Order: sequence, then C-alpha cells, then structure tokens
Amino acid sequence: MSRIERKVRSMVNADHEMESAIQTVLDSATDNEVQWVDVRDSITSGQWGRLIEKGILVDGEAGFRIEEPDAIRAGLEEKSDDTDEIEGSTWSKWDKGAAGITVLMFAGYAWAPAREFVGNAVDVLLGPVLNVLPFYVVVMIIAVATGLYSTLLRVALMDMDKMGAYKAQMEEVKERRNAAKERGDDEALEEIQEEQMEMMGDQLGMFKEQFRPMVWIMFLTIPAFLWMYWVVGYRGSEAQYELANLVIPFAGDVTWTTGIVGPIQVWIVWYFLCSMAFTQIIQKGLNISMSPSAD
Repeated sequence: MSRIERKVRSMVNADHEMESAIQTVLDSATDNEVQWVDVRDSITSGQWGRLIEKGILVDGEAGFRIEEPDAIRAGLEEKSDDTDEIEGSTWSKWDKGAAGITVLMFAGYAWAPAREFVGNAVDVLLGPVLNVLPFYVVVMIIAVATGLYSTLLRVALMDMDKMGAYKAQMEEVKERRNAAKERGDDEALEEIQEEQMEMMGDQLGMFKEQFRPMVWIMFLTIPAFLWMYWVVGYRGSEAQYELANLVIPFAGDVTWTTGIVGPIQVWIVWYFLCSMAFTQIIQKGLNISMSPSAD
C-alpha cells in the first residue's frame, strides 16, 4: 500500500465526507490538474486545505496537480475502516486455550508442585543439553530460541497494515487537533474530541492485536523460564544441578542465585541480557521491523 493510498484511507475513515470531496476533485480534474474555482461549489475550503496539507494536491502548472491519482482511487475503492477491523479481530479457540494454559503456568512461580511438574517435563529436553554444556551457554541457547520465535510470532500474528492504518489515523487526528488549536476553532476541537472518544474502542482492538502474539510467546517462554528457575533452586528451594560459579565484572566469582541488581539474581539478568541482544540481532538479520509505519 502506497503512502498516498494510506493517507486517503485514513482521511476517509476519520471524516466520511472527505470521500465525496476527493471524488469531486478527481472528477473535476483536467490533465490531472484542478483549480479551486472548479470545485468550490461542491467542497468546502477546509476540505480543499486538507487535501493540500496531506499532499493529495501539489503545485502544478495551471493549478494543483493530483498526486498519484491511481493510488487515490485505490484508497477510495478499498475504504473499509481498518480500525474497525482491528476492533473486530477475534481470537481462535487455540489462542484462548494458549492463554488459559499460560495463566495456569504462572502458578509455577509461587506454587512449588507446579514448578516441579513443569521443570521435570522441560528437563526431558534441556537436561541432556545441560549435561554437555555449561549453564550459561544453555541460557544463551534458550535466549536465541526465545528471540527467534518471538520475532516470527509477531510477524505471523500481528497485522501491521491494521496497526499502521490505526497509527496513521491517530496522527491525522492529532494534526487536525493542533491545527484547530492554532486557529482557535473551538467547534472543530469539540468535534475532534468526540471523534477521539469514539476511537477508544479502536484502542481496545489495537491492544488485542498486540497481545495475541504475546500469549503464544509466553506460552512457549514460561516453561523454559520455570525450568531455569527449577534448575538453580530459586528462593531457597533445592538446586537440581551442580552449577559452576560465574565470574562477572564488579562482582567477581558469584553463584547463579546471587542478587546482582537488587534482589534480581544473576541467572535472570544473564537471560534477559542475552534475550534482548539476540532478539535485536535476529530482527536486524531478518530485516524485520516491529514498529508499524503510518506512511
């Protein structure tokens, strides 16, 4: 989707009267150029100004040239309200099941039997690895796996077009609000405020869209995290393996349960440092951006 097409969709979603205004401009154009006198009886000066402000109309030879008319027509033809789609996004039974199991696994952090069950189950896979490699390397492997599937799940389950459309709409509303403030248009400010209130439901939809991949990420990550929790004997429980101490800057030779950042223990800090670093490397290597674009 081109920048102009997305802007057209955003403008129409924010103000449905802009659809007819844009269509009027297209119909009135001669050699892809239009003048204010050609359309002033059909559209308002405010609508005309917004088209110029958004780059739909740019300086031409005899008047204003229509920027990318094909993209503009595409934006009008597929003018479905993208933010409504965000609000209407539904979770499948698998998403809901994963969310339920994830909530149950959270009990493992406070309830020893749950931690023992998950730890022993995951140890079937990771125990043989720990018998060959030192614990800090095993944590690095877990961090790499976490970064890889976190990135892929976000790409697969988040609709960046919807997120980008919502972001574009929010920015467009913000621009109109600032413009209304500058010219002291209280009536326009009230209308924009009502529009923002109506968009609260879209914000919920956007949150649901973002949270869906997080459910699956936690579904896969919590068992591995509980296994590390179980291995080191966190909070006074018995360690399951004899782990070599780690030498780190400023603290020297420490055990994996030593509090290194306040009460936060070494193994947790090491995991999160590895996870953040490898996640950034994976995203750069795969050329994947996790931020939706409003362009």
